[in-house]
Amino acid sequence: MERILERYERYSYAERRLAANENERTGSWTLEHAKLKARMEVLQRSQRHYMGEDLENLSLRELQNLEHQLDSALKHIRSRKNQLMFESISELQKKVSLFIS
Repeated sequence: MERILERYERYSYAERRLAANENERTGSWTLEHAKLKARMEVLQRSQRHYMGEDLENLSLRELQNLEHQLDSALKHIRSRKNQLMFESISELQKKVSLFIS
């Protein structure tokens, strides 16, 4: 009888541990989900700001920061575009010189 009770206690303890671990994992996933959802909302708000939407609630400082970020991005875009145009012009000049020769 004692062995049966010992086995019961062992299995009962193991079952409680499994249930506790499951609750911890569920809680962990719930927390992770909440964090990811909040992060997604921040990214979507930033995207709307970059598109010029929902600017009413931004302070002057936030608007200046947004303008600076957009100016910087525009400079990078223009630089890359110019680089591609110069490369294209260079290739065309090479083709013309080969054609004339």
